[in-house]
Amino acid sequence: MGHHGGVASSDAIQAAQAPAAEAPTAPSDASPESPEQTAEAQEAAPRRGMLSKSARDMILSLIAVLAFGAIMYMFIPHSGKSAVHQITYQDSFLSAQRAAPYPILEPVGLPSGYRATSVEYDGADADDAVWHLGFVDPDNQYVALEQSNAADQGSWLADVTNNATRTSGTVEINGQSWARYQSQSYRALVWKAPKDTVVVTGTESWAQLAKFATALHG
Repeated sequence: MGHHGGVASSDAIQAAQAPAAEAPTAPSDASPESPEQTAEAQEAAPRRGMLSKSARDMILSLIAVLAFGAIMYMFIPHSGKSAVHQITYQDSFLSAQRAAPYPILEPVGLPSGYRATSVEYDGADADDAVWHLGFVDPDNQYVALEQSNAADQGSWLADVTNNATRTSGTVEINGQSWARYQSQSYRALVWKAPKDTVVVTGTESWAQLAKFATALHG
């Protein structure tokens, strides 16, 4: 008897119904973390967070300090001159005038820009009374008035003139002859008055020292 529309064999039917085999999975390169590695990773995470926060806080603090400094700079007066601690000396001058055994002097009518920076009278020993009055001039040069009635004035003169020595020549100021002294850093004009020795000394030029000496009055 002939067959019409072929019939599948039982082996073919079973093969069709069997599930398809799964493709082999490629081995993974990453090995599983050990318990120790997992613990280290967990500990490192908070540390990274703290370091990041600490760096951020430092930056914010620096910005705050710089901002405060900028504000302070704007409110502080600035000039081309160096900072000088200016004083008033009139009370000390009047006290010294009353106590001193010789006429105490001061400069009168100095040009604008002279600033008194130091004053001292030491009359503990009436035979060795000293008067000092220091200034900074408009060019930031130092000039001082020194007076003493000590009998031996060698050490005092060396001290107030920064170890200056006598040079040739004199200067006539208000009818008096002033001797010139000079050291490496100071110049000085010295006048032997009847009751004391008067010194004008500092870093000013000879001409400026002479103008300062001309302004002295008692």
